[in-house]
Amino acid sequence: MRRHDCTETRAASLADTSVRDYPRTWAPQANTTADLESMLVRCRACPRLVAWREQVGIVKRAAYRDWDYWAKPVPGFGPYDAPVLIIGLAPAAHGGNRTGRIFTGDPSGDLLYATLHELGAASQPTATRRDDGLTLRGVRITVPVHCAPPDNRPTPSERDNCRSWLTRELQLLRPGPSAVVALGRFAWAATIPVLVDMGWLLPTPRPVFGHGRHVLLVDPVTDRRVHLFGCYHPSQRNVSTRTLTPAMLREVLHRAITVAHHTGESHDR
Repeated sequence: MRRHDCTETRAASLADTSVRDYPRTWAPQANTTADLESMLVRCRACPRLVAWREQVGIVKRAAYRDWDYWAKPVPGFGPYDAPVLIIGLAPAAHGGNRTGRIFTGDPSGDLLYATLHELGAASQPTATRRDDGLTLRGVRITVPVHCAPPDNRPTPSERDNCRSWLTRELQLLRPGPSAVVALGRFAWAATIPVLVDMGWLLPTPRPVFGHGRHVLLVDPVTDRRVHLFGCYHPSQRNVSTRTLTPAMLREVLHRAITVAHHTGESHDR
């Protein structure tokens, strides 16, 4: 192999490494949530996810052929000082990947936002596009994987690549959530290691996911507490099989909002 070929190969390898390490390199450098979102939407660390999100944005679904798909990583949504944080799975291919806002334009979001509106945490019961006027009150929503995955199934390595974004987002939320709702087993498994790495103490043995599961985490330095709730994901499949009903979702979200309100009051005293 000629010298310039070796140089080109090495440069390509370094470029691949730089792309792959982008979240771990840049997420910790974000000083504000605006910085974080600006960095996030440029991420191309997972080749399979990048290819899929962009392919979907080109091919499109017939019903959305006139849409200009977002086709980039989808940031979290909601106030940064919200006492309740809801953590989902990933953007839907023709939902968040199309609209650019999480849980927007898909059946899962239809149920989630309608429930939040019923509980007084959303300004309207529908979410159709980024500029539809929807605002959240006291609740923020994010995901452990910010790009739409094929078949709604991110791989463990894709989850791990995206972990730096979730970690930094949680670090930048102030004063930080008092209640976290993990929508599904994947969200639960992705969230707990992040909380542990941030210094929160878990009960022993480590709690497993279950709908309605409620776990208390404690910061040993400040004695601050965070309540972690498990809830089945409001996916079409879960709803159609009645694994999750609207009443079940409402009950968990109501508990989280109530606990966060009371926890916030105790912190203020």
